[in-house]
Amino acid sequence: MFGTRLFRIVLPAFFFLVVSIPAFAQSFRVQCPNGTTLHKSLDGKVDSMVQGDPARPTAANANPQIKCQHISGGDGYATMADGQQIYLFAFGPLSGLADISMGLPGTQPASVFNSTFVGATFPGDGIAPNNAAIKEPALMMNNGVLAGQAPAPTMALDEDDEFYLTLSNVGMIMRPDLFEQHTVHFHGYPNASSFFDGVPDASVAINIAGSFTYYYTAPDAGTYFWHCHITPPEHLQMGMEGQLYVRPRQNRLKPGANLYTALHDYEYPMQPISTASNAHYLNASFPPEDCRKDVLCSTPLPRKDTGAVQAPGALYAYNDGDGSTRYDVEYPIQMMGFDPNFHFIGMTFNPEPFADMKDKYFLLSGRSYPDTIGVPGYAQLPTTATNPTASGAITTLDSDGVSRVSQPMPTLITINKTAGQTRALLRVSNLSVTEYHTLATEGVPMLVIGFHARLLRDMAGANMYYTTNSLTIGGGESADVILDVTNIPQGTYFLYTTQLDHLSNDAENFGGMMTEIRVL
Repeated sequence: MFGTRLFRIVLPAFFFLVVSIPAFAQSFRVQCPNGTTLHKSLDGKVDSMVQGDPARPTAANANPQIKCQHISGGDGYATMADGQQIYLFAFGPLSGLADISMGLPGTQPASVFNSTFVGATFPGDGIAPNNAAIKEPALMMNNGVLAGQAPAPTMALDEDDEFYLTLSNVGMIMRPDLFEQHTVHFHGYPNASSFFDGVPDASVAINIAGSFTYYYTAPDAGTYFWHCHITPPEHLQMGMEGQLYVRPRQNRLKPGANLYTALHDYEYPMQPISTASNAHYLNASFPPEDCRKDVLCSTPLPRKDTGAVQAPGALYAYNDGDGSTRYDVEYPIQMMGFDPNFHFIGMTFNPEPFADMKDKYFLLSGRSYPDTIGVPGYAQLPTTATNPTASGAITTLDSDGVSRVSQPMPTLITINKTAGQTRALLRVSNLSVTEYHTLATEGVPMLVIGFHARLLRDMAGANMYYTTNSLTIGGGESADVILDVTNIPQGTYFLYTTQLDHLSNDAENFGGMMTEIRVL
């Protein structure tokens, strides 16, 4: 059945794209080492390039600070809140499928990524996938074609990680005339070399039926984002953008460790480097890198030691040294917009009018209200620690007869005070090519703690956080916001745009860029 479906559905639309390419040129290849020179495997090994080398480390011994992800570049469909189906150029998931289906990041440690993939041989077969990577070419095509999502799969790293990201270009089935290349560009990310930066003029672009593995380190906590850098105004408008955030090393401190002392000893390590400098961290085998070798160690120490210590399981947005960026639950929110005319023209083989581009759908993580809080009757996502009320996502019936979820990330913000939660972190970003976007709250003040993936703190160590009920950011900007409901009564509040024309779904004068904040 699998082989029959592959030839019946995928190949007819894709045939003339690849018929002239020799078999040896089909270069799908996924890479994720279990041990590197920087992060050796748990048994002290480093991956070699020789297949079958007995000295290569196994997935069971993979270093947990090596993270990997596999994505497809292609097309797909999404259904807007008014029921209109819209065509996308988009990235789709080829690893972490179980987590992504729950609205979570798809990034996995090498031990999970390199395990055996178990899941659907074709979408709709009813076999629940795990988080391992899809590496076999036929499965990559079956699960990557028409599987684009808007926003693209979320990526989440921990500081000091090594990150291997493989992009496989499966082609645009609905636009077979476009031999479109794709890239990944980490927008505003601090250490991307030109070779891995995704700007085609200075690096590489991935052709159809090819893969490329990008390599990054994770040196500085904060909220970033990523997108395709092939004709960016077109590909961003069509949906090729996603979220990326880096969690701070402060999360890995031992319970009871003094936050100020840990940050101080990292930025000013003992001379010479001693294990005492890393004694604050849970796993001394995988300490943070030497800050003296990292030009991005730029977060100033707080003005004084507040005595704040690490509580068991506490999470922070930044290495703050004073606990001021602590949160209980987090919600990545990408402010987006779609011009339906541009998308329609993009599917109908006509020239695209860039000068006339104007968004009519205004979205939070690909959805507009009321879809932002979930759709009754659609797939209900399981509850998780980081997304405590994950809710239903709309499925779209694609041209091959398969229904797929193209907007898996809900933006319903739930803070459960009865469970001890008082602070929610919103990781807000905007990659619009046409609009500034404003978000406002009613009844719940916003504490802005970070901007452009930098903690708001001056060089004297004073926090420059500010409280507001309105946040405006432009394309290419991000902000980190804390919602503290300690003194807020239980109830339902709103996070919405004050731009009245953005509270609409095309011609429908209702919806748009709005979601709910539920304090339980």
